[in-house]
Amino acid sequence: MKYTKKNFILSAIGFIIYTIDLIVDIWVSVKFFQEEQNVFGALTISFMLFGTLAVQCFSYSWFKADLKKSGQESQCSLLLLHCLQGGIFTRYWFALKKGYRVAFKDSSKDNTFTDEHNEVIDRVTDLSSLRLFETYLEGCPQLVLQLYIFLEHGEIYFRQYAAILISCLAISLSTLDFQIALRKSLPDKSRLSACYSIFSYLFYKLFTLSSWMLSIVFLLFLNVKIALSLLFFLWLLGILWACKIQTKFCASKSMECLYRIVAGFILIFTFFNIKGQNTKCPMSCYYIVRVLATVGILIVFWFFPLSIFNSDYFIAISITIVLSLLFGIIFLIVYYGALHPNREEKNFDEVDGNPVQKTVE
Repeated sequence: MKYTKKNFILSAIGFIIYTIDLIVDIWVSVKFFQEEQNVFGALTISFMLFGTLAVQCFSYSWFKADLKKSGQESQCSLLLLHCLQGGIFTRYWFALKKGYRVAFKDSSKDNTFTDEHNEVIDRVTDLSSLRLFETYLEGCPQLVLQLYIFLEHGEIYFRQYAAILISCLAISLSTLDFQIALRKSLPDKSRLSACYSIFSYLFYKLFTLSSWMLSIVFLLFLNVKIALSLLFFLWLLGILWACKIQTKFCASKSMECLYRIVAGFILIFTFFNIKGQNTKCPMSCYYIVRVLATVGILIVFWFFPLSIFNSDYFIAISITIVLSLLFGIIFLIVYYGALHPNREEKNFDEVDGNPVQKTVE
């Protein structure tokens, strides 16, 4: 596969969004503490730490495996760098530096598949996987929190607008970038290149995510303990499913356990093919349960309305939830029914969560 100028631009945009997202999250958390909203500030910091610590563990493990393959010993400076949360920035530096040379300087020399192109594609795919993990571990809870604050107070500050916008952008683009990069890294898979396929997949994820997040916020208003218990139960189900199908993403048991924990968390918000197998039945069951849960939450609110919502306000949000879920399911059916690159192989969502089988220690 060739690493093109378009791929380099997408990688650069991903780095910019990742950096802005990090800065905005720090800014929002600092403002919360300054305004003595310590609970919201602590939650924002906790989401950031939860996401970045998990991602740094995967990044260090992959660096360590790469050094081992090349016959080198693990470097203490590499461990220190990841402890200081610099693993992702280091990966972006290497990927963008070599990616620029391959895409712009070497593109005119030949059109054959070279080792350098393959190396850059592998690095970008690793980055896409790590960004996907970080986005869902940190971005989704952050988005739910900001929506909760907005609906509770009925007003929103510029920083919260920025946090919501950047979180939505990061979630959408990291999901799409992962799908594109992964398909490009696997020679036996058709690439997701057509615009209508890309936008159909993007809208399917975006609409289903938006509907579910608003539903979670509603449930938080109804009863925080019930909402957290439901989310924990869904997380536990995701982990148990990962254990049942015996995922083999990592070489060591400890990292495989971490992967299953991360995969279970992502499954709270969106379907994630955690083993790279045919998932037509699991995906169908997943979204049937999603529809039933969303309808159940809305029905409970209609029978037990809260005083913080006036009727017009609640009706508008309810319609948004229903329409978002409906459009999300429609785009899902259209994508996998007519636009999926490998639909003739009947591999339903076969690469949605199957990063290159990276050896992790």
